Amino acid sequence: MARQVSIPCMLMRGGTSKGAYFLASDLPSEPSARDAALLAAMGSPDPRQVDGVGGAHPLTSKVALVSRSTLEGCDIDFLFCQVVVDKPLVDTTPNCGNILAGVAPFAIERGLVKAAGPETRVKVRTVNTGTIAELTVQTPDGFVEYDGDARIDGVPGTSAPIPIDFLDAAGSVCGSLLPTGNVVDTVAGVDVTLIDNGMPCVVLAASSVGRTGYESRDALDKDTELKARLEEIRLAAGPLMNLGDVTSKVVPKMILVSAPSKGGHLSTRSFIPHECHASIGVFAAVTVATAATLPGSPAHRVAVLPEGAVKTLSVEHPTGEFTVRIELGGTVEKPVVERAGLLRTARALFDGSVLIPAKAMSAAARPLAAE
Repeated sequence: MARQVSIPCMLMRGGTSKGAYFLASDLPSEPSARDAALLAAMGSPDPRQVDGVGGAHPLTSKVALVSRSTLEGCDIDFLFCQVVVDKPLVDTTPNCGNILAGVAPFAIERGLVKAAGPETRVKVRTVNTGTIAELTVQTPDGFVEYDGDARIDGVPGTSAPIPIDFLDAAGSVCGSLLPTGNVVDTVAGVDVTLIDNGMPCVVLAASSVGRTGYESRDALDKDTELKARLEEIRLAAGPLMNLGDVTSKVVPKMILVSAPSKGGHLSTRSFIPHECHASIGVFAAVTVATAATLPGSPAHRVAVLPEGAVKTLSVEHPTGEFTVRIELGGTVEKPVVERAGLLRTARALFDGSVLIPAKAMSAAARPLAAE
């Protein structure tokens, strides 16, 4: 009888998400075989993911594949995999800035990067899109420090800070920051900004679809009429954003914006894309904050922006806020985003091996060590 296959795996919280982190070399290199292994590991397709280590929600059904970078000047290559909970689908189209937050600590833990003093800077390329980010990890005494005083909304308690600076996120998926060349497009009868500063997003005023933008996450998640309308807009936007038919893709994300109500600079409700996010994703926050700086956009119309070329923007979401730092060049009329950064935290939760039924492994998979 075939025995289960054992693959080294570390479960980590990255930002407000949770996922399984693997060395890429520990999984099949052929994509279909790799995806078969990941589906089995996470327990998809099944709404509960009861037969795997997935968390039965898009935010906790994520995977990071990590290796030494083949790009000069970068330390680590990171392939993000969104494992769909209830479908046999692994989507490698988008970025994930939350899971990215755990990549540098994982790389140090696995010996891909050597700790370099009290702080270690790790330059990571997200293979999905080519986006490059620099992460700073606390490494006193040569080990990753997870305890600290940094707090992010959506995560209980405090942890060590992991600052992330994105070096070239604009247009990473769609080819340009504004794939249509326009700050405002009318799609399915609604004014929107089609934008990609690390995450393809359709940004629209909540009022344009008959909502206030202050509804609770649960209320919006049960709003089938709204979801159908947003999906109509999303499907029409996909080809305009150079994404083609997005029926089976998790991008673009749909972002409803409204005026701030809790002392921030902009209020958001984010759909990812068929569930309302309890907060907002890292790249989505960066992208919607960028949209808010573009004169005439739906986000700019409702945002309350601080003065100056360097803006620290508080993006409100259902469970708190997300702070994004943006440096602008260009002119007031035509600003250019030169740098975007933010603060995340991460924590290793479990280190061991995930067991995969032998029958779930594709025939194309290379041999792996048996349990």
